This record gives sequence, structure tokens and C-alpha cells, in this order.
Amino acid sequence: MAKILIVDDDRQLTELVANIMLMEGHQPTSLNDSTKAMEIASSLTPDLFVLDLMMPEPNGFELCRALRTNTTFANTPIVIITAMEDSDSKAIAYVAGANDYVTKPFNPEDLVKRVKTLLRKK
Repeated sequence: MAKILIVDDDRQLTELVANIMLMEGHQPTSLNDSTKAMEIASSLTPDLFVLDLMMPEPNGFELCRALRTNTTFANTPIVIITAMEDSDSKAIAYVAGANDYVTKPFNPEDLVKRVKTLLRKK
């Protein structure tokens, strides 16, 4: 059972991803305010992050970079779920430290497989 922090300003998406993770036996925590993400992450110490890119400051790229510069989360898997399908956004996300990139709309079974793979590697 992994602790998963889901950060997205879209409440429906965080609820959906949280429910998917609950059904898989994980402990999801949803956050709709990216300004509190580092604080919550520090107290929760998640095993995996799920981030959106298009959020108010800090956006997902900035949050991903901040997580990677924090020694506690330098190796914690990060999955990006976003509507941004362009190759530039994908490249920037990977350079920022993302481990995987999923575009909306997504297949829940595909997300589960990706999360399992990343958690196994951790």
C-alpha cells in the first residue's frame, strides 16, 4: 500500500484518481492547491506523486522541479496527468524530473499499470 499525493486544481480529476488509487489499495491524498504541495509532501512523505501541469503558481513543471531539488523526494516517482499533448510540454516535464506522462483523457487501467511499474522500480 503506497502513499500517493495527487496535486491538481481540478477537483473532479483528483477525486477520480484518488478513487482509482483507493481501489488498488493505495492511500491517496488529494490536494487542489499547488502552493501547499511541498508542505503536505513533507509531512506525508508520499511514495509517488501525480501532478497536473496547468495549475496556478506553482505550475506542474515548477512543482516537479522543486520536488526533484528536495533530497527527500529526489527519487520519488512523479506521474504527470495533463491535457497538454505537445511534444515540447512532454520534453520539459521529463527534464523537470517526471518519470511518466499521461494525457487526458486517460484509461484508468493504463494509469494503474504505470503506477505499479513505478512503485516496483522504487
